[in-house]
Amino acid sequence: MRTRPAHRTTWTVAVPAALAAGLLISAPGTGRAIGTNHVAGPSHTASTSHITAPSHTAGSPAPAPASAAASEPGSPKTVSSGWSIPWGLSWLPDGSALLTERDSFKVYTLTQSGRKRQIGEVPNVVTTGGEGGLLSIAVSPSWKSDHYVYVMHTAADGNRIARMTFDGSALSDYKVLVDGIRKNTYHNGGRIKFGPDGYLYATTGDAQSPDLAQDKASLNGKILRMTPDGTPAPGNPFDSLVYSYGHRNPQGITWDAEGRLWEGELGDSKYDELNLIEPGKNYGWPTCEGGCSATGMTDPKRQWPVAEASPSAVAYADGAIYMAALRGERLWRIPVAGTSAGTPVAYYTNHYGRLRTVESVPGPRTKSLWLTTTNADNNGDGEAGSDKVFQIDLR
Repeated sequence: MRTRPAHRTTWTVAVPAALAAGLLISAPGTGRAIGTNHVAGPSHTASTSHITAPSHTAGSPAPAPASAAASEPGSPKTVSSGWSIPWGLSWLPDGSALLTERDSFKVYTLTQSGRKRQIGEVPNVVTTGGEGGLLSIAVSPSWKSDHYVYVMHTAADGNRIARMTFDGSALSDYKVLVDGIRKNTYHNGGRIKFGPDGYLYATTGDAQSPDLAQDKASLNGKILRMTPDGTPAPGNPFDSLVYSYGHRNPQGITWDAEGRLWEGELGDSKYDELNLIEPGKNYGWPTCEGGCSATGMTDPKRQWPVAEASPSAVAYADGAIYMAALRGERLWRIPVAGTSAGTPVAYYTNHYGRLRTVESVPGPRTKSLWLTTTNADNNGDGEAGSDKVFQIDLR
């Protein structure tokens, strides 16, 4: 569990020459500007901060250059307000989205124009007084023919993945596909997404039992990969649901334009991580938090002090990974090229509170993101109904 800062602070740099130069750079570990200020839309400051590639990785591929990418995020525009902890988001073929609320167990549709409609509640969900509840949702790639949607949630006996039918009007036909994932107050993971290979991926936390992350017989502290029926996907490295292991509390997964899988992970007290996930690899927890020299363990591509991130969702768009930060209250943009991650830049620091979920808006000509807040959660300072869904156009 992280302690939320008692209040938010906002600062600007009033140096005209610096404004003309470009990026705002922070001294490592200080948060004080030593460089220049880059305005991403009216009053939205973008900044680099104390982010590192693991220091011992000489001999690894060099990080992607920190050159300007094809686009950067503009000013957030409110699509919808009045939400309470919107956790999961997945797109329907018509361009509208399905969204979950963690503690109400409700599922809604939300159109691009902001029309919100409740379509049902997921049964058998319980909260944990912390991070459990109704977590993410994933629309079947074959929804037009099978009408399936998938949810990951906390139940009385642990975390589970279930399938329901959404006929365009209401949810029905709840069926458990995977259970036996241990739960706890915190560290429940909870993100599910279909990959470009057509299989369903899920992130699971260590349930506050760190040793489970290294136990390949456990479903906790893992990234799982499965068929749409919940069975191990062909090619999994251990002939089980387990795809990778050694994770503490991963809540974000996305794929880049070449189909590489990237993951955002909450650390303990030192470092949060952006990892490039490969099947069968060990990502270190609890032996490593951030990069380390332990034999057989895979280092993150980027790491952050926990106060500057606490990442939930990640999304890929237009050459970069976007990472929503909870405690850090900012949106990180990390350019990626091949297997390398370039210099991260932060946007909207302390402007919108706890940022939970970010997803790329579908469409071949669309360069936009949707971004949700969860300021109404137990670490936030917002009341019920205070959360929002934003659209961010990349320009």
